[in-house]
Amino acid sequence: MSLIAGTYDRYVWGFKLKPQNTDPNSKTLTLTPLFTYPSHLSAITSLATAGSVAASGGSDDTIQLYDLSRSTSIGSLSDHSATVTSLSFFTRPDLSVPLNLVSGDADGSFCIFEADPFVLLKSLKPHKKAINDLSLHPSGKLALTVGKDECLAMINLVRGRRSFYCRLGKAASLVDFNGSGDKFYLATEEKVTVHEAEDAKLVCEMENPKRVLCAEPAENGLLFTGGEDRGITAWDTNSGKVAYHIEDAHSARVKGIVVVKSSSGEVDNEDPYLVASGSSDGVIRVWDVRMAVKDNKPNPLAEANTKSRLICLAGSAVKSFKQPELRKRAKKMKHDAEVI
Repeated sequence: MSLIAGTYDRYVWGFKLKPQNTDPNSKTLTLTPLFTYPSHLSAITSLATAGSVAASGGSDDTIQLYDLSRSTSIGSLSDHSATVTSLSFFTRPDLSVPLNLVSGDADGSFCIFEADPFVLLKSLKPHKKAINDLSLHPSGKLALTVGKDECLAMINLVRGRRSFYCRLGKAASLVDFNGSGDKFYLATEEKVTVHEAEDAKLVCEMENPKRVLCAEPAENGLLFTGGEDRGITAWDTNSGKVAYHIEDAHSARVKGIVVVKSSSGEVDNEDPYLVASGSSDGVIRVWDVRMAVKDNKPNPLAEANTKSRLICLAGSAVKSFKQPELRKRAKKMKHDAEVI
């Protein structure tokens, strides 16, 4: 499992989660630093990962790309003219590289990139104001976006155009499909709502004590949220009730959550989830949710302190890309930049 964190002071941190010793029965984990890059000219606002490829967006209007397996930068994209607020890769399970990267910015623009090599396919403007967040459907054929114009939009990625647009009444800060794509979630201040993907019908509402700043879906209808209450909450989206809660997971607000199933083979052979959380206090922690079911104040399995103001967190446990493919891609991007 690889984790990357973006900070206010323009640095990207990369970590590898691995067993602390070679004993296969040991449950002690460690977050080993992979790299630290001053990647942007200003604050990093968004992150995305797919296998060993990662992308970061910043308030310098650029997207930076990385090869996590080699801890190197592989280029940048400068197609936005405003702060890049959200990023997401589309990857098919049968392929070793992502097919597409999509991004949204503070001007309301939405970009679709081909990922091999990274070239802009289409740019459109589905919102009149900034895009707060976006989510790709598992099919890769459509995306949802929410913006400061208090609207929800659906993007047809096949045709490269907006196919649906509606007013929400309040600006949603987060949108996310569940794993199967039959439902999606919206976060508006303290409230999280669950909707049917087919017709946006409201399924249930979940009220958090304080504002929700990050959310990540898991299997079996669970949704993990974090925010200004400094805790991590697992919601049962079928009933709208709290499944379990990690109280005071951090000393400051939680800005990012990554849910990774440990049966990916990178950590152990068990089947519970590992949940990583990042806080604006600069600390990244990894939790075993089995402990959270028994105790609302469990000890983290691993911890790392970036000593920076952390803004966003992303992670990946997908099989790494082949090295020749990434080297070829980086070489092509370098050649294109020299031509320009």
